[in-house]
Amino acid sequence: MEEQTLQDRVSPEVQARIQGSFDRQGLMRHLGARITHIAPGRVHITLPRRTEVAQQHGYIHAGATSAIADSAGGYAAFTLFPEDSSVLTVEYKINLLAPAVGDHIEAVGTVLKSGRTLTVCQLHVFSVSEGHKTLVATGQQTLICLESRPDH
Repeated sequence: MEEQTLQDRVSPEVQARIQGSFDRQGLMRHLGARITHIAPGRVHITLPRRTEVAQQHGYIHAGATSAIADSAGGYAAFTLFPEDSSVLTVEYKINLLAPAVGDHIEAVGTVLKSGRTLTVCQLHVFSVSEGHKTLVATGQQTLICLESRPDH
C-alpha cells in the first residue's frame, strides 16, 4: 500500500471489510485485479496486462477497464458506509479516452458526494508503463448504500 497520513487511513476493520468483500468477487479474481490503496472515500485497483484481458489489438479490453473502474468506485463509497451495510452500483458512465497499453492499468475511485442513501464517485483509469501514467478512461458512478444488509 502507498504511504498514508493519519487522516487518510481507514481503520483496520474497514480495511478488512473492503478487502474481504473484494476477495469474494469472482470477476476481480478471474481478471487478476488487486486492491493497492484504501483510504476514506478513495480506492485504487490495479490490473496487470495479460493476454487473457486483452482485446484483438492487444490493448486491455474496455470490459476489464470498466469492471475495475466500477469496483474502485464501489469500494471507495463502501469505505464511508456503516459496518452493517453493503454497496451496489445504481449506474455508471465511462468514457474511453485512449487505448489501455502499458504494464498495467490502475483504476482510482474517489467519492465526490456521500449521501445517506446515494453516493456519487469519480472514476479514473490510468495506463502505467515504466512508472509513467496516462489517463485512458474517466467516468462517474452512483451507488446505493443498503443499510442493515451486511456484505457477506
